Amino acid sequence: MKKLIALFLFFVPVFLYSQDEETRLLRYPNTSDKHITFTYGGNIYIASLDGGLATKLTSHIGIEHISRFSPDGQTIAFIGEYDGNPEIYTMSINGGTPKRITYSMDHPNMTDRRGPDKIIMQWTSDGKQIIYRGKMETWNGAIGKLYKTNADGSGLPVDVPVPKSGFASFSPDETKMAYNRIFREYRTWKRYRGGQADDIWIYDFNTKELTNITNNPAQNIIPMWTENKIYYLSDRDNRMNLYCYDLNTTQTRKITNFKDFDAKFPSLGKNHISFENAGYLYTMRLDNEEIKQIKIKVIDDEITSRDELIDVKSRINNFDISPDGKRGLINARGEIFIVPINSSK
Repeated sequence: MKKLIALFLFFVPVFLYSQDEETRLLRYPNTSDKHITFTYGGNIYIASLDGGLATKLTSHIGIEHISRFSPDGQTIAFIGEYDGNPEIYTMSINGGTPKRITYSMDHPNMTDRRGPDKIIMQWTSDGKQIIYRGKMETWNGAIGKLYKTNADGSGLPVDVPVPKSGFASFSPDETKMAYNRIFREYRTWKRYRGGQADDIWIYDFNTKELTNITNNPAQNIIPMWTENKIYYLSDRDNRMNLYCYDLNTTQTRKITNFKDFDAKFPSLGKNHISFENAGYLYTMRLDNEEIKQIKIKVIDDEITSRDELIDVKSRINNFDISPDGKRGLINARGEIFIVPINSSK
């Protein structure tokens, strides 16, 4: 009876989740006029803007993330690890073989708090180039630059003429750029007000003029330029929320008012800004600033959550020996093991 009760308690939560609940832990959303793309479990998915069942576009064992729609909504650019290094790939929204766009050196000093080696910012308005942040010219994992690369994979990346950058967004006519001069989005510093807190700056490619539009001690990050407005995230009220700077009036308005969890990684799409909060996806309409949660359902075999036997002898990080010298203490893959010195005992 005890075994039956334990078995029941184990399977009931899985059944309830798979049948009734929307999928959580969705990241890096972006929208076209009809679809939303996002990352879940290290793969790229696409779904209707109305939500519902999502279609899996990638399935490689590596990480595919930070997907961005082309201006016509028919192609997705994303970061993938198909050939080892994280590089930019493109794929039809209907799936198919990914096309590799960039070829570069993988940065050796990659820790979670320094963020990905490459991050796609946006496509150019004509759909011919992809703008991204990369670290291929530096040995400092905290420093990256902006580049343009041809979306068809031809030629070499071209520098965007600023010495370093975090997230960035070009103006509609692409003569100016709103950007962060510091990159720190992946550091877990809540309500930080020190020297690594950044502002939103506008850089004019013609006049070389640089203008600070936030000038606030809080975090002001990830600008998104649409028409005469620049949206961005700020934690000036102690929680990351979406704000809007009006270029005509120079006034700033708070758009969202999340209290429990930060809004994270917003991106500018065709008619919406999309972002994540508490593992769920949201959109904000550009015409009326209406906020809507997009309820997504992902159904697959959850292969990565199955039990399996792993040989950890090449993945040992730390070890120790017991006082009597008869047993060893080993740390591997986030787990701690006690093993006998003599395998027969």
